Amino acid sequence: MHVPLDMRAMKIGSVSGIPVRVHWSFLLALPILAVIFGQHFLAAADMAEVPREELGGQPWMWGLGLTLLLFLSVLVHELAHALYARRKGARVVDITLLMIGGVSRIGEPDRPRDEAIMALAGPLTSLVLGLAGLGLFFATPAGWVELRLFFVILGEINLLLGLFNLLPAFPMDGGRILRASLSGWLGGARATSVAGIIGKLFAAAFVVMGLLGGGFFLALIGLFVFLGADAEVRQMRMRDMLGDVRVRDLMTRMPPSLPARTTIRTAAERMQAEQRVAYTVVEDGRVLGVLTLEDVAAVPDERRGVIEAVDVAHPAPAVAPEDEVWKALRTMGESEVPVLPVVDHGELVGSIDQAAILRGIELRGLGGHSRPAA
Repeated sequence: MHVPLDMRAMKIGSVSGIPVRVHWSFLLALPILAVIFGQHFLAAADMAEVPREELGGQPWMWGLGLTLLLFLSVLVHELAHALYARRKGARVVDITLLMIGGVSRIGEPDRPRDEAIMALAGPLTSLVLGLAGLGLFFATPAGWVELRLFFVILGEINLLLGLFNLLPAFPMDGGRILRASLSGWLGGARATSVAGIIGKLFAAAFVVMGLLGGGFFLALIGLFVFLGADAEVRQMRMRDMLGDVRVRDLMTRMPPSLPARTTIRTAAERMQAEQRVAYTVVEDGRVLGVLTLEDVAAVPDERRGVIEAVDVAHPAPAVAPEDEVWKALRTMGESEVPVLPVVDHGELVGSIDQAAILRGIELRGLGGHSRPAA
């Protein structure tokens, strides 16, 4: 799944250069899922007519092992999305594991066909993992009862994960495939609206089924899908409203910037004097990143005289004057910065920030299709 989300998460490593993070809810889910899967382990033993007293190890230990391997499977699922997207030129920000699974923050591929394949890559990977789990079940000697039960449950969970994600509940994978399929004849905005409505209907069904006995996690997934569908539809409406506005139309020309070796104390004083919340950090004409108010505030006062802007600046992708403003807004969200440098043929020519984009949206709303002045 790849939807907008507040990612208050801790980085635990990276795979192929893609940061992997763990959300706090993942840690909350571990003991809960360990108990749930432990009970499934016992139920599987009962179905296989294996006496419980003959099972080695505690059920919660097998349940914890299943939980950890499930989340590893989810990570592989999300990597399938991310690696295909990166191959097609889309920017991959990170992958985050949380209570209900995984979330990839990925820029949208340019072509609907690529989006559909990107969305399909995850469920197909889960189905392959599920078949591999069942294959290990059949390959394991009959005397290793616990391990056979472990593999069959893991295989079934991955198969269910793959099939569940193929449901056309936007913004789940199946919903993205649906949206991409509709885009060719409805256009991106209407396709997103239709997929969003279908996604919300599925979300409501998930919540109802969860409350009627399907389980807390199903209801939580329903809420997550509803919020994700609503956010995607609102983003598409904003994109449609921006229309063909280009970065050059809204950017600030010759923006104030900070030399890389500026101390944080000096940067703080400039922010206060100029009432700015971010600066582009430059050195010898090269853009090194963006220094934000949050970056400055995070530096202890006693260290502000020795730490320099280049030490704490955020890497920030540059945009070009001819880029769509929507692309700039999306890049800001992915990079978690409020301002982006505008570079033309390697030269810093301006900056664009969220306030300017929101002002542009408001001005377009006044005249329907009027283009705001630079």
